[in-house]
Amino acid sequence: MFRKAAGTTVTNGSYLQGQSNGRLPSMDGGQPAQKEKVVLKKKVTLLRGISIIIGTIIGAGIFISPKGILKNTGSVGMSLTVWTVCGILSLFGALCYAELGTCIKKSGGHYTYILEAFGPLPAFVRVWVELLIIRPAATAVISLAFGRYILEPFFMQCEIPELAIKLVTAVGITLVMVLNSTSVSWSARIQIFLTFCKLVAILIIIVPGVIQLIKGETQHFKNAFAGNDASVKGLPLAFYSGMYAYSGWFYLNFVTEEVENPEKNIPLAICISMIIVTVGYVLTNVAYFTTISARELLLSKAVAVTFAERLMGNFSLAVPVFVALSCFGSMNGGVFAVSRMFFVASREGHLPEILSMIHVRKHTPLPAVIVLHPLTMIMLFNGDLYSLLNFLSFARWLFIGLVVAGLIYLRYKRPDMPRPFKVPLFIPALFSFTCLFMVALSLYADPVNTGIGFAITLTGVPAYYLFIVWDKKPKWFRKLLGK
Repeated sequence: MFRKAAGTTVTNGSYLQGQSNGRLPSMDGGQPAQKEKVVLKKKVTLLRGISIIIGTIIGAGIFISPKGILKNTGSVGMSLTVWTVCGILSLFGALCYAELGTCIKKSGGHYTYILEAFGPLPAFVRVWVELLIIRPAATAVISLAFGRYILEPFFMQCEIPELAIKLVTAVGITLVMVLNSTSVSWSARIQIFLTFCKLVAILIIIVPGVIQLIKGETQHFKNAFAGNDASVKGLPLAFYSGMYAYSGWFYLNFVTEEVENPEKNIPLAICISMIIVTVGYVLTNVAYFTTISARELLLSKAVAVTFAERLMGNFSLAVPVFVALSCFGSMNGGVFAVSRMFFVASREGHLPEILSMIHVRKHTPLPAVIVLHPLTMIMLFNGDLYSLLNFLSFARWLFIGLVVAGLIYLRYKRPDMPRPFKVPLFIPALFSFTCLFMVALSLYADPVNTGIGFAITLTGVPAYYLFIVWDKKPKWFRKLLGK
């Protein structure tokens, strides 16, 4: 089932895309036809790249409960400042990934960059944790929000049954998997449509908020920085919540090999997307405070719904539908991107070989998409999803910090590497420090859950030596692995 790890790959996109070379027989039964290489085709345009980034970043959080930042900052003014600073820091991280995506023209995102800079062991640990825990749990969590809000208009007067939510959620997950298995083009088109829906939903909140400002509804902004002082522990936690809300800017790097003209389109898509998201997030929070006080926002379970009920009357019923569509877009974008990480890891010999296979006619990494379905379903119906995400939230920032530190390392290790897009050195230095600071903060703030997450991550080390390095496996073990 597992292949031996491949050697270090060659940079600058010289690695073959999808080593699924098949010999097609001729119709007359004579000589076999000429070899035809099956590859993932370049179907991600600039617009589709922007839709992948925006559509994956904007999930349910900005509509449901953006109170983590307010709770830890203690004032309206400080919370808006943190939203803005987190957007700028996320842009810095995205620019670092833009440089990596233009000089290492291979898909796989975090996994590929760690492999290039630091070798196979940390890269394997990254993809091991992503496949077994992080991606199934993250997909299940965002899809549960989809299930809850798609049913919200039908259960206005009563509580939604948990079984109904999970059944609708299961249908949504299956639909996303089928869509990504069937067609790259259709998956990208639907992502563009869902991104448009997200931006419409944000505008539905921003426009009435601007009208409220014009009317003079500014009472909640008076003495904006007055209130509970942010503690030394609370302010970093606010930044942690903010960075999590912006996470998703790295997903285009997972599909680099499928991006048209990556040297131009990757940096452009990243910059355009981050500017749109940052402006949208800040203005949405400003709009909330024109109608809802800081205390009311902290008490609300779904801020966008509370805001809509006060200003829009019956039209507020449309807000849960937009939130559900937003969640579906995040599910679709996440599965589309992360399946390419599994595809590349399999191509390198770090996951079962079947995951590097491409459908001959549809040109989709079908097995790499489908492998997520049973794992996500197990998480959905059996797992304590939020605990798993708490255990492993630090792992995301640990590895992202490692990737950006790897950019600095590659500047010195391979100075002659072509870099069509290059960022000033202070940007990766500042961003990697921020990521490692958040990891240290999580160890300080929640040592139990973070310690459990660290232990789960470390299971990738013995797994690497057992499945990848150990050559002299007994016959029964080889049979068990399918070799």
